[in-house]
Amino acid sequence: MKLFSCRTAPGKGRIIQILQILVLSQFELRQKKFSPTPVLQASNFHLSLSWTTFEHLEHSILTNIVYSNITFHPTPLTPAIRSSLRRQQGLTIWLTGLSASGKSTIAVALEQALLRPPYNLSAYRLDGDNIRFGLNKDLGFSPKDREENIRRIAEVAKLFADSSTIAITSFISPYRRDRDVARQLHEAERPGGESGVPFVEVWVDVPVEVAEQRDPKGLYKKAREGKIPEFTGCSAPYEEPLKPEIHIRSAKTSVEDAVKQIVQYLEEKGYLKAPPMVKEDE
Repeated sequence: MKLFSCRTAPGKGRIIQILQILVLSQFELRQKKFSPTPVLQASNFHLSLSWTTFEHLEHSILTNIVYSNITFHPTPLTPAIRSSLRRQQGLTIWLTGLSASGKSTIAVALEQALLRPPYNLSAYRLDGDNIRFGLNKDLGFSPKDREENIRRIAEVAKLFADSSTIAITSFISPYRRDRDVARQLHEAERPGGESGVPFVEVWVDVPVEVAEQRDPKGLYKKAREGKIPEFTGCSAPYEEPLKPEIHIRSAKTSVEDAVKQIVQYLEEKGYLKAPPMVKEDE
């Protein structure tokens, strides 16, 4: 356990002051074994925090410090001009659901449908397993690692969408909060003041019993045998989407019909139409 000792003025923002001092290394760090939780001590107050809360606060301070040393480099290519030049708009289609729900199979078919005639659009699939071979190979399956896994892929998907590409992600993404963060990231105002990019949440819904019967990778069997800890649907929770744009019941829907359902929604929203031509300022 750790004891952080420092002096700070009483009143508003005491925790932030402490963390700023911590980050700037103007503190004393002493190892203690008598406290069950990390303790922050100041001259005139005593505060106990869980490590999770403390780490979130510390991360916020570190992030602010990093941001103070970087500057966003804008481009004269506004989102409207880029979409006009590429003749399509970007968005992210976020498939979520249990393992063996059919997310990846649907994503593969959807990518093919959008790339080929009659649409001929630029689309790219980001698969949960594939990403762990590279970008996220340093992450496990703890709640914290799952959160970071989704944060990273949300950022990558947003870059694809910002480039006027259709990003198709297929991740279990079991926690509602993480999916909400991904949505907020996409829908946030862009650096140039333009509106964000569309985010389409697709819940590939399947009863866990059906997923276990499918079990193409044998993961549910291993999880039930205790060989895979923190497996979603068995020993870890899956928080169902509350208001997904699209709800696919994969036990009753073929892959072809699932793709049609998604494409129909995209067409109704106008996402597959070529954007209007934009005349650039000379």
